[in-house]
Amino acid sequence: MKDIKVKLINYTPRPLETITWAALISYWDKWESEAFERITKDDVEKHLPRVLSYGHESILEHATFTFAIEGCSRTCSHQLVRHRLASYTQQSMRYIKINPEDVEETFVIPESVKKDPELYEKWKKLMEETIKLYEESYAKGIHQEDARFILPQAVRTKIVVTMNLRELKHFLGFRACARAQWEINHIAWKMLEEIAKIKELRPIIEWAKLGPRCIALGYCPEKELMPPGCLKMTKDKWKKLMEV
Repeated sequence: MKDIKVKLINYTPRPLETITWAALISYWDKWESEAFERITKDDVEKHLPRVLSYGHESILEHATFTFAIEGCSRTCSHQLVRHRLASYTQQSMRYIKINPEDVEETFVIPESVKKDPELYEKWKKLMEETIKLYEESYAKGIHQEDARFILPQAVRTKIVVTMNLRELKHFLGFRACARAQWEINHIAWKMLEEIAKIKELRPIIEWAKLGPRCIALGYCPEKELMPPGCLKMTKDKWKKLMEV
């Protein structure tokens, strides 16, 4: 999965200060629009963890994050866009031609398939034939918007995703779970890692409990479906984010 790239491109300037400033409007009689410039790191550390611990998460919607995702399959992007409280711009197969030279460059092949050499070769052969038919159709005057109908969901894509922090928490709650499909699970953890790389953002991971739902709940909501040892493994993995 090294070939799936996830990068945090942009986010709300001073996001923790913005969230804190918005939270203070509820009970700070000195609140005013100009007060934003006076919000300090001490104010953030004093108020934000406390407010979030009460479950007041609407304030998280005042900060947004934009990620670029490259190389995932259309199978994965179809799962991603089910999270509807977000904005997406995706590479168009109507205008972009696929790379006919390299099957692995064009399609995502699951590791489970690669473990079986005979099956892996059959997959590659079928995909090579698919590319040939796609190219033949295009050569005979079939427009890309129609030629693309032959392509499987394994075809790679690129997509830009913007989520507010509350929706991002919801997304991570389900997709960073070990029971999520492997490709989108990988992307969810890469998103977390991207946030953790930035020192000013790192505290919000802990305060808002960004990650799989078990982090906030303290137990696995999947109950009997939980893989053996998963809860401890997930908590350890989450704690290591702070060491990035």
